[in-house]
Amino acid sequence: MPAKQDTFVTEITPRSEDFSRWYTDVVRRAELADYSPVKGSMVIRPYGYAVWELMQASLDARFKATGHVNAYFPLFIPESLLRKEAAHVEGFAPQVAWVTHGGDEELEERLVVRPTSEAIIGTMYAKWIQSWRDLPLLINQWANVVRWEKVTRLFLRTTEFLWQEGHTAHETREEAEAEALRMLGVYKDFAESELAMPVRDGRKTESEKFAGAEVTYSIEALMGDGRALQAGTSHMLGQNFSKVFDIKFQARDKSLQYAWQTSWGMTTRLIGGVIMTHGDDSGLILPPRIAPYQVVIVPIPRGNWQETVLPRAREAAAALTAAGVRVMLDDREEYTPGWKYAEWELRGVPLRIEIGPRDIAKSQALVVRRDTREKLPVPLDELAARLRALLAALQQDLLDRALKFRDDHTRRVTTRDAFEEALRGRPGFVVAPWCGREECETGIKADMQTTIRNIPLEPPPASGGCIRCGNPGLTDVYFAKSY
Repeated sequence: MPAKQDTFVTEITPRSEDFSRWYTDVVRRAELADYSPVKGSMVIRPYGYAVWELMQASLDARFKATGHVNAYFPLFIPESLLRKEAAHVEGFAPQVAWVTHGGDEELEERLVVRPTSEAIIGTMYAKWIQSWRDLPLLINQWANVVRWEKVTRLFLRTTEFLWQEGHTAHETREEAEAEALRMLGVYKDFAESELAMPVRDGRKTESEKFAGAEVTYSIEALMGDGRALQAGTSHMLGQNFSKVFDIKFQARDKSLQYAWQTSWGMTTRLIGGVIMTHGDDSGLILPPRIAPYQVVIVPIPRGNWQETVLPRAREAAAALTAAGVRVMLDDREEYTPGWKYAEWELRGVPLRIEIGPRDIAKSQALVVRRDTREKLPVPLDELAARLRALLAALQQDLLDRALKFRDDHTRRVTTRDAFEEALRGRPGFVVAPWCGREECETGIKADMQTTIRNIPLEPPPASGGCIRCGNPGLTDVYFAKSY
């Protein structure tokens, strides 16, 4: 790693000056993650991991509500299993990490460090599924994976990362297709409801789909610099893997059939997505639903504050905790209130409560919103009810603000000249007609460093001829430069 990456970050680069540097500064200064001695890998620090735990808990509850159960599969996969599905191994080959020795002995068969688990899970499903009565099989696992990335960035793309991967098996194509779309809907709801991150859902092109899948669906978010971020994917695998791994079952009519499968996943890159969607020059702005601390209370140390202010601050913290609010009471004497304000702003705590002698005299506290910095006097005996309402409003306001940004940075064009002009810099989403041919897709990617993010689930008729070749358009699609 360059030496400058090892230095402690004291100042945050302004977003408008260098968005990439701003992002890295925020991740490190807010103590979300740091570089590790292993090239391309990161250490997720406690504050960052607390954000991930809240995301994980919310997603996990959604999975269980839709009938899925959790399991765990091995980190190491025999080479022979991975190589069974040709398209799959070809798609992952450049990113695979190999284990060749166990202790001092060379292994008879190399092992793959899990880049994804279709191969090992398919092998086990072949043992477990015998009859239509065993279906559907709906399993998710929370795990780490390793993909040997050449260019890495904290959270967004690292050699090792955390994720969940769901793997399901069904009786029919229709059931598998419905499952893939259902989980895409779960992801969209999670991103928008919990992360306040609006997304476009759609289908990936053939060249962008998951290796070995029949169809890949994705949700795509727009970051604050105008680049898109793939926030989650859901794959209809068809019978590709079940035929390779011999996942067969006796059907209701006594015939022998291959199972229909899906897989779907979300990763810790979503933490990076939250930073780039909501953050500002002062650091993080965390949506309340995933903030480790939703409220920080800062008592003002004036006069005999330990006898007057501190007890009321503790009472307020207890009342908020009892109301289900995650609270930090920052009563550290070695730091000034001003320092604490800046520190908790950096960490993105949604609401700050200031309580001083004057506030006690008025039986109130001063509440400051992180997103707007609006200051609101609130009676102490109304804190719990008022703050819960404020947190809900702040969550919605962040989503509304991100929606407006996305809409303001989405352009529709119908000509090649307009398309090329729209894509100068990092403009956001550009909606344009495409003929459906891979040659035009790859040509646009090479010429403009731009990809088709996805095709709408209900594709509208093309608004004109293909913006590259001019031939009749198949549909309008979403283009963007991306992470």
